Amino acid sequence: MLNIRKLVLKLMAILLIAAILPFNVKQAKAQGGIVVEEPQVAVSFGQSITFQAKIKSSIPIQQVSLLFRGINEENTRVENLTVSPDGFVSFTYDASLNLLPPFSWIIFWFQATLSDNQTYTSDPIRFQYKDDRFPWRDINRANVNVHWYAGDDAFGAAALDAASAGTTAINEFMPVSLSDPIDIYIYSNTTDLQNTLMLGGEKWTGGHANPEFGVVMIAIAPGAGQAIEMQTKIPHELAHVMLYRSLGDTYAAQPLWLLEGIASMVELYPNPDYARALEIASGDNSLLPFESLCASFPADAGNTFLAYAQSQSFVSYIHDSFGSSGLTRLTNSYSEGFGCELGATNALGTPLSQLDVRWRENVLGQNTAGVAMRNLLPFLLLLTLVLMVPLWGAIDLLRQRRRNGNKSKR
Repeated sequence: MLNIRKLVLKLMAILLIAAILPFNVKQAKAQGGIVVEEPQVAVSFGQSITFQAKIKSSIPIQQVSLLFRGINEENTRVENLTVSPDGFVSFTYDASLNLLPPFSWIIFWFQATLSDNQTYTSDPIRFQYKDDRFPWRDINRANVNVHWYAGDDAFGAAALDAASAGTTAINEFMPVSLSDPIDIYIYSNTTDLQNTLMLGGEKWTGGHANPEFGVVMIAIAPGAGQAIEMQTKIPHELAHVMLYRSLGDTYAAQPLWLLEGIASMVELYPNPDYARALEIASGDNSLLPFESLCASFPADAGNTFLAYAQSQSFVSYIHDSFGSSGLTRLTNSYSEGFGCELGATNALGTPLSQLDVRWRENVLGQNTAGVAMRNLLPFLLLLTLVLMVPLWGAIDLLRQRRRNGNKSKR
């Protein structure tokens, strides 16, 4: 009985030591490093970002730096800080000169060198660079978040319904992932949206998506025409986010006509002016070759509109001809590094320039005589083969009669 009691006491002692040791190691590590208390970030969109915290250590601090960058940036900004006696540090970043994309995610951390000449780094903290100039309202469903500041509750609900319908339409062409949130910010006018993009160093467009952040930015004014705009703009920009999530880093390798064509194709209310633009351009022979639309669209507004109209019609033609699997093969081909012309050949067996010609002929009705001749060519060949058999027989019969006539004369 005594031996059992001693054994139990030994086991208890071992367990107690095992429980104490990790705590002591952790404490020693904390005593030899830094502790960041009360980290705060104050954003004034387009103007400044102020970082504040208290840096604590059990031994004197020699120097502290703030390090921060956008989550998709490669370059890290480093700022040396002055530490007050109580460990307080502060730094204000001039966001009016050093622009950051709106609604992008930024990570920051602190690095301190102590009197032991050792450098310690804190855990990173992230925050979103939000446009705080408007009283945003929010509504969400299935990880899709709609934000707006003009319009009533019905406006937000209609936008969310358009987003849901858009994801359903997109799902017919590619897998839709809502595991990560999507944020849709609706500005009430193009001026507000344009200013936001400019303050973030972005180019002005009618709508805008930052696919890597899962953010969509559009301008829709509350009123009678809001439903059509929602059903057009929201699915279009959502498609860019879904394409990015499906393609990953190879999103940038896709031709612009393909990305915009797919996004335009899933619009719930297609632009009725596209057909007219294509008819005029086809009539006066001013259509843009798709090779010129691989890397960028024209700068002038008229040709930009034509580029969108062509892309929507061309990608729809490819989908009708080769199916959804054809579009998937096409994006995969470009993801593998094939150029704009050869990517189509690899995926669809036809070069891009030849697809362009066929689209013009089959959709826009160009070169109808050539198309008719090409369509009739198989039948003409068959007819020729059918006629050649009796014709050859007749020729052979004439030859035999001629030979027989020559023999009788001898």
